[in-house]
Amino acid sequence: MKLPLILAFLFSTGSIVGWGIEVVFRRFFSSQNPERKWINPGFCTGPYLPLYGSGLCILYLIAIQEHYLSFLRPPYRRLALFAVMAVCMTGIEYIAGLYSLKVNHVRLWDYSDQWGNIQGIICPKFSLAWSILGALYYFLIHPRILNALAWLAQNLAFSFVIGMFYGVFIVDLCQSAGVVAKLRAFAKENDVVVRYETIKEEIRTHVERSRGKTAFFRPLHADVVLREHLNAFKERLESERVRVEQEIRERRGR
Repeated sequence: MKLPLILAFLFSTGSIVGWGIEVVFRRFFSSQNPERKWINPGFCTGPYLPLYGSGLCILYLIAIQEHYLSFLRPPYRRLALFAVMAVCMTGIEYIAGLYSLKVNHVRLWDYSDQWGNIQGIICPKFSLAWSILGALYYFLIHPRILNALAWLAQNLAFSFVIGMFYGVFIVDLCQSAGVVAKLRAFAKENDVVVRYETIKEEIRTHVERSRGKTAFFRPLHADVVLREHLNAFKERLESERVRVEQEIRERRGR
């Protein structure tokens, strides 16, 4: 089977499975979700996270290069693989987060409360998590992926399903990019950094309270005007700025 089709299959699978992992993690283990709500992660509407899809492709490409480390004993060879996987995954996470922060002025995730973090984008804790995921991939997933690819080579009609995924994904990506463009314009206009997850959760909560129905998948595409929430966000920022300036003046007057 040709490599482009393999990577297309892995990207779609990794994006969907990674989304499921993030949903479960944020629901039960994230310290940033004390109310233990179900949260739809990422900037897309549908159930996929491109970062995980890209990551699975990277893990596959690294794993099939293991023969180049044949000069090492098997335990050290695997440790080297896991270290490379962790570095590559952390690098992808950093590039994606930095691009969103510097270009779009939108923070997609925030590790600022984690020890040793760099710009709130990456941190040792999650780099370690990437290395563990790399090990789990190597021992539990990679052999099964090879079997799945062998099955796919014998059932190329399944590539139609992969094509459907990309059709829906591209449409979703374009719509979500439009929302991010609005957030970027707002952030540049007001010289602030917008926390995407915060805005999305606020809109979702508003929709659920006002409409009495869930807005898990489409909080930013609901019939609530995004600009109204951004203006409310701006007013909170202004109130916070005034409060801080007042506290500074009071301290200086003492």
